[in-house]
Amino acid sequence: MKVTLGKTGITVDKNGFGALPVQRVEKPAAVALIRRAYERGIRFFDTARSYTDSEEKLGEALAGFPRGSYYIATKTPAGNAADFWKDLEVSLEKLQTDYIDIYQFHNPAFCPKPEDGTGLYEAMREARRQGKIRFIGITNHRIAVAEDAIESGLYDTLQFPFSYLSSDKDLEVEERCKAAGMGFIAMKALSGGLIANGRTAYAFMTRFPNVLPIWGIQREEELDEFLECAENPPALTAKMLEAVEKDKAALAGEFCRGCGYCQPCPAGIEIFMCARMSLLLRRAVTKQYFEPYWQEKMAKIEECLHCGRCRSRCPYGLDTPALLERNYQDYQEVLRGKPL
Repeated sequence: MKVTLGKTGITVDKNGFGALPVQRVEKPAAVALIRRAYERGIRFFDTARSYTDSEEKLGEALAGFPRGSYYIATKTPAGNAADFWKDLEVSLEKLQTDYIDIYQFHNPAFCPKPEDGTGLYEAMREARRQGKIRFIGITNHRIAVAEDAIESGLYDTLQFPFSYLSSDKDLEVEERCKAAGMGFIAMKALSGGLIANGRTAYAFMTRFPNVLPIWGIQREEELDEFLECAENPPALTAKMLEAVEKDKAALAGEFCRGCGYCQPCPAGIEIFMCARMSLLLRRAVTKQYFEPYWQEKMAKIEECLHCGRCRSRCPYGLDTPALLERNYQDYQEVLRGKPL
Protein backbone atom coordinates (compact mmCIF):
# COMPACT_ATOMS: atom_id res chain seq x y z
CA MET A 1 0.00 0.00 0.00
CA LYS A 2 1.53 3.29 -1.16
CA VAL A 3 0.97 6.92 -0.12
CA THR A 4 1.82 10.04 -2.12
CA LEU A 5 2.34 13.16 -0.03
CA GLY A 6 0.17 15.70 -1.80
CA LYS A 7 1.87 17.51 -4.68
CA THR A 8 5.40 16.66 -3.54
CA GLY A 9 5.56 13.49 -5.60
CA ILE A 10 7.04 11.67 -2.60
CA THR A 11 5.54 8.18 -2.79
CA VAL A 12 6.36 5.57 -0.15
CA ASP A 13 4.86 2.55 1.57
CA LYS A 14 2.18 3.45 4.12
CA ASN A 15 4.76 3.20 6.89
CA GLY A 16 6.91 6.04 8.14
CA PHE A 17 9.63 5.65 10.76
CA GLY A 18 9.16 8.09 13.63
CA ALA A 19 12.61 8.57 15.14
CA LEU A 20 11.67 10.31 18.39
CA PRO A 21 11.86 7.08 20.48
CA VAL A 22 15.38 6.16 19.29
CA GLN A 23 16.61 8.85 21.69
CA ARG A 24 16.01 6.23 24.37
CA VAL A 25 18.02 3.51 22.60
CA GLU A 26 21.79 3.05 22.78
CA LYS A 27 23.42 4.19 19.57
CA PRO A 28 24.53 0.78 18.16
CA ALA A 29 21.03 -0.67 18.69
CA ALA A 30 19.35 2.45 17.27
CA VAL A 31 21.53 2.39 14.15
CA ALA A 32 20.85 -1.31 13.64
CA LEU A 33 17.09 -0.76 14.04
CA ILE A 34 17.00 2.06 11.48
CA ARG A 35 19.07 0.06 9.00
CA ARG A 36 16.73 -2.90 9.42
CA ALA A 37 13.80 -0.60 8.70
CA TYR A 38 15.44 0.57 5.47
CA GLU A 39 16.40 -2.95 4.41
CA ARG A 40 12.81 -4.09 4.96
CA GLY A 41 11.39 -1.35 2.76
CA ILE A 42 10.73 1.74 4.90
CA ARG A 43 11.82 4.83 3.00
CA PHE A 44 10.40 7.75 5.01
CA PHE A 45 12.15 8.81 8.22
CA ASP A 46 10.95 11.65 10.45
CA THR A 47 13.02 13.30 13.19
CA ALA A 48 13.65 16.75 14.69
CA ARG A 49 16.42 19.02 15.90
CA SER A 50 14.73 18.88 19.32
CA TYR A 51 15.01 15.07 19.58
CA THR A 52 18.48 15.15 21.22
CA ASP A 53 20.66 12.63 19.30
CA SER A 54 17.95 11.25 17.00
CA GLU A 55 19.30 13.05 13.90
CA GLU A 56 22.82 11.79 14.59
CA LYS A 57 21.66 8.19 14.89
CA LEU A 58 19.56 8.49 11.75
CA GLY A 59 22.44 10.02 9.81
CA GLU A 60 24.85 7.28 10.76
CA ALA A 61 22.33 4.54 10.00
CA LEU A 62 21.40 5.82 6.53
CA ALA A 63 24.83 7.05 5.42
CA GLY A 64 25.63 3.78 3.65
CA PHE A 65 22.53 3.81 1.45
CA PRO A 66 22.00 5.82 -1.78
CA ARG A 67 20.72 9.26 -0.76
CA GLY A 68 18.03 9.36 -3.41
CA SER A 69 16.54 6.09 -2.20
CA TYR A 70 14.98 7.44 1.00
CA TYR A 71 13.34 10.58 2.34
CA ILE A 72 14.21 12.55 5.47
CA ALA A 73 11.86 14.94 7.23
CA THR A 74 13.16 16.94 10.17
CA LYS A 75 12.03 20.00 12.10
CA THR A 76 13.19 23.30 13.57
CA PRO A 77 11.68 24.97 16.66
CA ALA A 78 13.35 28.27 15.66
CA GLY A 79 11.50 31.49 16.38
CA ASN A 80 13.65 33.69 14.16
CA ALA A 81 15.71 33.47 10.97
CA ALA A 82 19.11 33.37 12.70
CA ASP A 83 18.13 30.32 14.78
CA PHE A 84 16.52 28.77 11.71
CA TRP A 85 19.83 28.78 9.81
CA LYS A 86 21.73 27.44 12.81
CA ASP A 87 19.28 24.56 13.19
CA LEU A 88 19.36 23.76 9.49
CA GLU A 89 23.15 23.58 9.32
CA VAL A 90 23.32 21.37 12.42
CA SER A 91 20.63 19.07 11.03
CA LEU A 92 22.43 18.70 7.70
CA GLU A 93 25.65 17.85 9.53
CA LYS A 94 24.07 15.36 11.94
CA LEU A 95 22.04 13.70 9.19
CA GLN A 96 25.13 13.48 6.97
CA THR A 97 23.30 14.88 3.96
CA ASP A 98 23.39 17.86 1.62
CA TYR A 99 19.62 18.36 1.66
CA ILE A 100 16.49 17.61 3.62
CA ASP A 101 13.43 16.39 1.76
CA ILE A 102 10.85 18.04 4.02
CA TYR A 103 11.89 20.72 6.49
CA GLN A 104 9.15 21.49 8.99
CA PHE A 105 8.40 24.23 11.46
CA HIS A 106 8.09 22.33 14.74
CA ASN A 107 4.74 23.01 16.44
CA PRO A 108 4.83 26.82 16.27
CA ALA A 109 2.16 28.77 18.15
CA PHE A 110 1.29 30.51 14.87
CA CYS A 111 1.54 29.78 11.16
CA PRO A 112 4.73 31.42 9.79
CA LYS A 113 4.05 33.50 6.68
CA PRO A 114 5.98 35.96 4.52
CA GLU A 115 6.34 39.42 6.04
CA ASP A 116 5.05 38.37 9.47
CA GLY A 117 8.10 39.95 11.09
CA THR A 118 9.87 36.71 12.09
CA GLY A 119 11.72 36.08 8.83
CA LEU A 120 11.02 32.37 9.25
CA TYR A 121 9.12 31.72 6.04
CA GLU A 122 11.55 33.84 4.04
CA ALA A 123 14.37 31.68 5.46
CA MET A 124 12.52 28.51 4.42
CA ARG A 125 12.08 29.86 0.91
CA GLU A 126 15.76 30.82 0.67
CA ALA A 127 16.86 27.40 1.96
CA ARG A 128 14.78 25.80 -0.78
CA ARG A 129 16.30 28.13 -3.38
CA GLN A 130 19.76 27.05 -2.21
CA GLY A 131 18.82 23.38 -2.56
CA LYS A 132 19.22 22.64 1.14
CA ILE A 133 15.58 21.63 1.46
CA ARG A 134 13.12 20.33 -1.11
CA PHE A 135 9.71 20.92 0.48
CA ILE A 136 8.29 23.12 3.22
CA GLY A 137 6.23 21.56 6.00
CA ILE A 138 4.69 22.44 9.32
CA THR A 139 3.77 20.32 12.34
CA ASN A 140 1.16 21.25 14.91
CA HIS A 141 -1.16 20.05 17.64
CA ARG A 142 -3.46 23.07 17.37
CA ILE A 143 -6.36 22.83 14.92
CA ALA A 144 -6.45 26.60 14.40
CA VAL A 145 -2.79 26.71 13.33
CA ALA A 146 -3.20 23.62 11.14
CA GLU A 147 -6.23 25.17 9.40
CA ASP A 148 -4.33 28.44 8.90
CA ALA A 149 -1.48 26.55 7.28
CA ILE A 150 -3.85 24.77 4.90
CA GLU A 151 -5.63 27.98 3.95
CA SER A 152 -2.36 29.83 3.38
CA GLY A 153 -1.31 27.61 0.48
CA LEU A 154 2.30 28.07 1.62
CA TYR A 155 3.01 24.53 2.78
CA ASP A 156 3.63 21.24 1.03
CA THR A 157 2.87 19.04 4.03
CA LEU A 158 1.13 19.13 7.39
CA GLN A 159 2.05 16.84 10.27
CA PHE A 160 -0.84 16.53 12.71
CA PRO A 161 -2.04 14.09 15.42
CA PHE A 162 -4.22 11.47 13.77
CA SER A 163 -5.44 8.13 15.06
CA TYR A 164 -8.67 6.25 15.58
CA LEU A 165 -9.14 8.38 18.70
CA SER A 166 -9.24 11.55 16.60
CA SER A 167 -12.26 13.81 16.88
CA ASP A 168 -14.51 14.74 13.98
CA LYS A 169 -12.70 18.09 13.80
CA ASP A 170 -9.37 16.29 13.45
CA LEU A 171 -10.78 14.18 10.62
CA GLU A 172 -11.92 17.36 8.90
CA VAL A 173 -8.32 18.66 8.96
CA GLU A 174 -7.26 15.60 6.96
CA GLU A 175 -10.09 16.15 4.47
CA ARG A 176 -9.10 19.79 3.98
CA CYS A 177 -5.48 18.80 3.45
CA LYS A 178 -6.50 16.32 0.77
CA ALA A 179 -8.68 18.93 -0.97
CA ALA A 180 -5.78 21.41 -0.91
CA GLY A 181 -3.29 18.93 -2.37
CA MET A 182 -1.19 18.95 0.81
CA GLY A 183 0.59 15.87 2.07
CA PHE A 184 -0.75 14.68 5.44
CA ILE A 185 1.71 13.07 7.85
CA ALA A 186 0.03 11.43 10.85
CA MET A 187 1.86 11.82 14.14
CA LYS A 188 0.71 10.16 17.35
CA ALA A 189 -0.81 7.33 15.32
CA LEU A 190 -0.80 5.28 18.55
CA SER A 191 -1.91 8.30 20.60
CA GLY A 192 1.32 8.40 22.57
CA GLY A 193 1.12 4.73 23.53
CA LEU A 194 -2.52 4.73 24.64
CA ILE A 195 -3.47 2.61 21.63
CA ALA A 196 -2.09 -0.85 22.29
CA ASN A 197 -3.23 -2.72 19.17
CA GLY A 198 -1.00 -1.85 16.24
CA ARG A 199 -3.01 -3.86 13.71
CA THR A 200 -6.21 -2.00 14.57
CA ALA A 201 -4.36 1.32 14.36
CA TYR A 202 -2.99 0.35 10.94
CA ALA A 203 -6.38 -0.89 9.71
CA PHE A 204 -7.84 2.52 10.58
CA MET A 205 -5.13 4.24 8.55
CA THR A 206 -5.95 2.19 5.45
CA ARG A 207 -9.23 4.12 5.20
CA PHE A 208 -7.29 7.29 4.42
CA PRO A 209 -5.22 6.95 1.23
CA ASN A 210 -3.82 10.48 1.65
CA VAL A 211 -2.34 9.79 5.11
CA LEU A 212 1.22 8.67 5.84
CA PRO A 213 1.48 7.42 9.45
CA ILE A 214 4.83 7.72 11.19
CA TRP A 215 5.10 5.11 13.92
CA GLY A 216 7.31 5.86 16.91
CA ILE A 217 9.59 2.82 16.88
CA GLN A 218 12.27 1.80 19.35
CA ARG A 219 12.12 -2.00 19.34
CA GLU A 220 12.51 -4.58 16.60
CA GLU A 221 9.20 -6.28 17.38
CA GLU A 222 7.37 -2.96 16.91
CA LEU A 223 9.04 -2.49 13.56
CA ASP A 224 8.18 -6.02 12.46
CA GLU A 225 4.51 -5.56 13.36
CA PHE A 226 4.10 -2.53 11.09
CA LEU A 227 6.12 -4.08 8.30
CA GLU A 228 3.81 -7.09 8.37
CA CYS A 229 0.80 -4.76 8.27
CA ALA A 230 2.22 -3.01 5.20
CA GLU A 231 2.76 -6.33 3.44
CA ASN A 232 -0.66 -7.68 4.43
CA PRO A 233 -2.90 -4.68 5.21
CA PRO A 234 -5.49 -5.68 7.83
CA ALA A 235 -9.15 -4.91 7.23
CA LEU A 236 -11.02 -2.96 9.88
CA THR A 237 -13.24 -5.76 11.17
CA ALA A 238 -16.37 -5.52 13.29
CA LYS A 239 -14.36 -6.77 16.27
CA MET A 240 -11.78 -4.04 15.70
CA LEU A 241 -14.50 -1.39 15.42
CA GLU A 242 -15.93 -2.59 18.72
CA ALA A 243 -12.51 -2.16 20.33
CA VAL A 244 -12.19 1.31 18.80
CA GLU A 245 -15.52 2.39 20.31
CA LYS A 246 -14.50 1.05 23.72
CA ASP A 247 -11.24 2.99 23.53
CA LYS A 248 -13.06 6.17 22.54
CA ALA A 249 -15.44 5.77 25.45
CA ALA A 250 -12.60 5.12 27.90
CA LEU A 251 -10.70 8.19 26.71
CA ALA A 252 -13.64 10.57 26.46
CA GLY A 253 -13.02 13.95 28.03
CA GLU A 254 -9.71 15.43 29.05
CA PHE A 255 -6.61 13.27 28.78
CA CYS A 256 -2.93 13.87 28.14
CA ARG A 257 -1.80 12.92 24.62
CA GLY A 258 1.84 12.70 25.66
CA CYS A 259 3.09 15.31 23.18
CA GLY A 260 5.60 16.66 25.71
CA TYR A 261 5.24 20.35 24.88
CA CYS A 262 4.60 21.06 28.57
CA GLN A 263 8.20 20.13 29.34
CA PRO A 264 10.58 20.99 30.89
CA CYS A 265 9.03 21.23 34.34
CA PRO A 266 10.95 23.43 36.80
CA ALA A 267 10.11 20.93 39.55
CA GLY A 268 11.47 18.03 37.49
CA ILE A 269 8.11 16.28 37.00
CA GLU A 270 7.99 14.00 33.96
CA ILE A 271 4.59 15.39 33.02
CA PHE A 272 3.96 13.59 29.74
CA MET A 273 4.09 10.21 31.53
CA CYS A 274 2.83 11.10 35.00
CA ALA A 275 -0.26 12.88 33.63
CA ARG A 276 -1.25 9.67 31.81
CA MET A 277 -0.50 7.15 34.55
CA SER A 278 -4.16 6.40 35.33
CA LEU A 279 -4.82 5.57 31.69
CA LEU A 280 -1.68 3.49 31.39
CA LEU A 281 -2.62 1.49 34.48
CA ARG A 282 -6.15 0.89 33.21
CA ARG A 283 -4.99 -0.23 29.80
CA ALA A 284 -1.73 -2.07 30.36
CA VAL A 285 -1.06 -2.87 34.01
CA THR A 286 2.55 -3.98 34.30
CA LYS A 287 4.84 -4.41 37.28
CA GLN A 288 7.22 -1.77 35.96
CA TYR A 289 4.86 1.05 36.98
CA PHE A 290 4.99 -0.07 40.62
CA GLU A 291 8.76 -0.30 40.89
CA PRO A 292 10.66 2.31 42.98
CA TYR A 293 11.69 4.14 39.80
CA TRP A 294 8.08 5.05 38.95
CA GLN A 295 7.05 5.57 42.56
CA GLU A 296 9.76 8.24 42.77
CA LYS A 297 8.63 9.77 39.47
CA MET A 298 5.04 10.01 40.63
CA ALA A 299 6.03 11.35 44.06
CA LYS A 300 7.62 14.34 42.30
CA ILE A 301 4.06 15.57 41.71
CA GLU A 302 4.01 16.58 45.38
CA GLU A 303 6.71 19.13 44.52
CA CYS A 304 4.58 20.91 41.89
CA LEU A 305 5.20 24.66 42.10
CA HIS A 306 1.83 25.53 40.53
CA CYS A 307 3.70 27.97 38.32
CA GLY A 308 1.27 27.39 35.45
CA ARG A 309 3.96 26.89 32.80
CA CYS A 310 2.73 23.44 31.79
CA ARG A 311 -0.86 24.69 31.56
CA SER A 312 0.14 27.61 29.34
CA ARG A 313 2.17 25.39 27.01
CA CYS A 314 -0.43 22.64 26.52
CA PRO A 315 -1.72 22.77 22.93
CA TYR A 316 -4.92 21.02 24.08
CA GLY A 317 -5.71 23.56 26.81
CA LEU A 318 -5.55 21.03 29.64
CA ASP A 319 -5.42 22.02 33.30
CA THR A 320 -2.20 20.03 33.66
CA PRO A 321 -1.58 20.56 37.41
CA ALA A 322 -5.09 19.30 38.19
CA LEU A 323 -4.58 16.36 35.83
CA LEU A 324 -1.31 15.48 37.57
CA GLU A 325 -2.98 15.61 40.97
CA ARG A 326 -5.80 13.29 39.85
CA ASN A 327 -3.30 10.83 38.39
CA TYR A 328 -1.25 10.88 41.60
CA GLN A 329 -4.33 10.15 43.69
CA ASP A 330 -5.28 7.26 41.39
CA TYR A 331 -1.72 5.92 41.54
CA GLN A 332 -1.71 5.92 45.33
CA GLU A 333 -5.04 4.12 45.34
CA VAL A 334 -3.62 1.37 43.14
CA LEU A 335 -0.56 1.08 45.37
CA ARG A 336 -2.94 0.53 48.27
CA GLY A 337 -4.54 -2.33 46.36
CA LYS A 338 -7.66 -0.61 45.09
CA PRO A 339 -8.63 -1.12 41.43
CA LEU A 340 -9.19 1.91 39.23
